[in-house]
Amino acid sequence: MSEFPLLIAWSDPLLRGLQIILILLLAWGLQRMVARCLNGLAQRYPIPHELLLPLRGGLRWLIMGSALMMVLERLGVSAEVLWTALTGFVAVAAVAFFAIWSVLSNLFCAVLIFTVGPFRLGDLVEVIDSADKPGVKGRVIAINLLYTTLEDQVEEGQPAALLQVPNSLFFQKAIRRWRGPNLPAGQ
Repeated sequence: MSEFPLLIAWSDPLLRGLQIILILLLAWGLQRMVARCLNGLAQRYPIPHELLLPLRGGLRWLIMGSALMMVLERLGVSAEVLWTALTGFVAVAAVAFFAIWSVLSNLFCAVLIFTVGPFRLGDLVEVIDSADKPGVKGRVIAINLLYTTLEDQVEEGQPAALLQVPNSLFFQKAIRRWRGPNLPAGQ
C-alpha cells in the first residue's frame, strides 16, 4: 500500500509528459502530411520550386509554432500570457514589414510572375519607360524572389551584361515580350 501514494504523486507529471509527446508527434505528422500534399500539388501542377520552398517553410513554422504554444500551455503558461506575447510579436513584425515594404513588394510580385506568367525564362522582354524612350531590354535568364535577371543584348564579340530588374518594376511599367525560341506559340 505504500507504493500507491507514490504512483498518485507521479501520475500527473507522467500524464502531462505523455500529452506533450503526443502534441509533438501530432504536429510532426501534420507537418509531414502538409509537405506530402504540397509535393503532390507540385507534381500535378507547374508550381515553381522558388514558390514551393517558402510556402512549405511557412506552413512548417506555423504548425510547429502552434505545437509549441500548446506545449507551453500544458506546462502551465497561461493562454493570456501566450496571447499577449504573440500579439506583441505580431505588432513588432508589422512595423518591421512596413519598414521593408519594397522587399515585400518584390516578393509579392515574384509570386505574381510565377503564377500569372507575364513572361518566362528565355523570353526577350523590354520594360518600357515611356513611349518615346527605349527601356531596359534583355533575355530572361533567371527569376528569383527579388529580381529578374536579364541578359543584355549587345553587339557580337562583346560580353553580355547582366541586368537585375526588381520584380515590382514589371508591374509598374508596361513591358514588351517576345517569346523565347524554345517555347510553343500558345504560351
